[in-house]
Amino acid sequence: MSASPDPSARATTKRRPATRSGTISWRARLGLLLFMVIAGTTVWVTNRMLSDRFTESTRNRAELRLALYSGNLVSELRRHAIVPQLLARDQALIAALQSQDFSLSTQRLISFVEEIGAASIMLLASDGRTVAATNRNRLGETHRNAAYFVDAVRSKATVFSVIEREVGGYRFTYSRRVVDTTGTLGVIVIEVDLQKFERAWAGISDAVMVSDSTGRIILATEARWRGKEERDALRVQTPEGAIQRAIRATADWTVLPADAYLQGEAVMRLETRVPFQGWRLTSFTTYASIREKVNAVLALEIMGFAILLALAFYALSRKTALRMALFQRESAELRVLNARLQREIAERERVQETLAVAEQSLAQSSKLAALGEMSAAVSHELNQPLAAMKTYLAGARLLLNRNRPEEALASFGRIDDLIERMGAITRQLKSYARKAGDAFAPVNMGDALASSLSMMEPQLRQRQVKITRILPEEPVYVMGDRMRLEQVMVNLLRNALDATKSVEDPEVEILLAAGETATLSVRDNGAGIKDFDNLFEPFYTTKQPGDGVGLGLAISSGIVNDLGGRLIARNGQNGGAVFEMQLPVLVEGIEAAE
Repeated sequence: MSASPDPSARATTKRRPATRSGTISWRARLGLLLFMVIAGTTVWVTNRMLSDRFTESTRNRAELRLALYSGNLVSELRRHAIVPQLLARDQALIAALQSQDFSLSTQRLISFVEEIGAASIMLLASDGRTVAATNRNRLGETHRNAAYFVDAVRSKATVFSVIEREVGGYRFTYSRRVVDTTGTLGVIVIEVDLQKFERAWAGISDAVMVSDSTGRIILATEARWRGKEERDALRVQTPEGAIQRAIRATADWTVLPADAYLQGEAVMRLETRVPFQGWRLTSFTTYASIREKVNAVLALEIMGFAILLALAFYALSRKTALRMALFQRESAELRVLNARLQREIAERERVQETLAVAEQSLAQSSKLAALGEMSAAVSHELNQPLAAMKTYLAGARLLLNRNRPEEALASFGRIDDLIERMGAITRQLKSYARKAGDAFAPVNMGDALASSLSMMEPQLRQRQVKITRILPEEPVYVMGDRMRLEQVMVNLLRNALDATKSVEDPEVEILLAAGETATLSVRDNGAGIKDFDNLFEPFYTTKQPGDGVGLGLAISSGIVNDLGGRLIARNGQNGGAVFEMQLPVLVEGIEAAE
């Protein structure tokens, strides 16, 4: 019976490896737990120490930036403060105010503004009217009640003014009166471009504001802050900007207490005094850069711990077979991907062949579209003479029936002129596709307008439209092709008549003025223009089908551009649409032309 100890011995032999295996697993779990505790403690201490250090560094840099911003702002203001005093002594401007001849004053101011870098310069007469300006659109404006005019007239020194814009924001101006022995001649106004600082500040992660002595914000990186006090501005829900993007990572984890809260997020508030009229410069710096730097270090630490943890797991697992299976699966996936790429390459080659065929079809379609466009243009431009001929033929028939042959012959003469005009139009329609090569000659704008109104006489007889013509006493000459100018005028007059079809008392006002350019304005009292983007595009029209094909303004714009001018459109202040044709005035050689 000696066999009984053997099973017992085998059982003991089997239990010992199990106990040893359990001991290894317990130690591994304990080591993993200690590793995690050490890693967490290291990350927490590192976060705490680096947060304090980088927060203080960020505050120092923010204070340095604030001092730099203040210095740049004061430097810009002081640099422009001396300009009004110098321009007020400019003999050319004084002579212009004395003689009331400002033909060269605007160009002189433009040469100054390029040198000093100001936003704009205006010369105001003694009645507050703008007589010269770097922005020509402001000529003729009245500034009698503006602060920079009133204060400058009353003061003997240079006056600084902050003017609120209607569209938001503020204008910053220096002004000084211009005097001679007789008294005050006018006021010179220099506008300082401080908005460039806002644009420069908008590219940083700080929110910056400048407030005047009353606490009103006059410059800010957030547009909705302007005009408010600081406590009201911080409550404004601003759109996502530089400050909004930065405070996403703002942190209650920082050791230093927050100076202010912007939209519920902690920010660092710094303020400095600007040595100019009690202004103050305030910046709000987020802790985002601090978080990024701390996170970079923490990421390296976590990555190191992760690598150590991965090595520990690898040493414990030793699952080589699993890795081999993974490699085999990846190899199979690569073979499938290779086959898919080959199919995609074949498909791409077929698509390229199809694309080549489509390009040939598109080229043919483009040729057909060009032919259609030219035929539509011919139809549009010949429509007016044909309509007029129909009216004159009907009138001539009626006159012959009433035994008035002389008047009928006059109608036939007009029909002959229209036939001549149709031939000229067909020759000139090529200007829509390419630059015209015809020789230009001096053209009297008044005579061309009279001829165009004569062309429109049948339509004017059918409609009770009040036509108002305002022409200068002296003739206005331009260098161009009279037939093409009349073609543009007829298109503008026809558009004005069509725009007043739904108006009870239709009116069309024609204004011809000569200045730096010869400007012909045609204004109606219709519904106005709604779509400016496509107004001069070919085939764009708001008329009913059959009334037009949308080529009149496109052709007219091309003609005016060929003559060196421009055709613009806008809505009038009292309603209706205004079309202006601006052409270079012919100054020399008018007597010879006459």
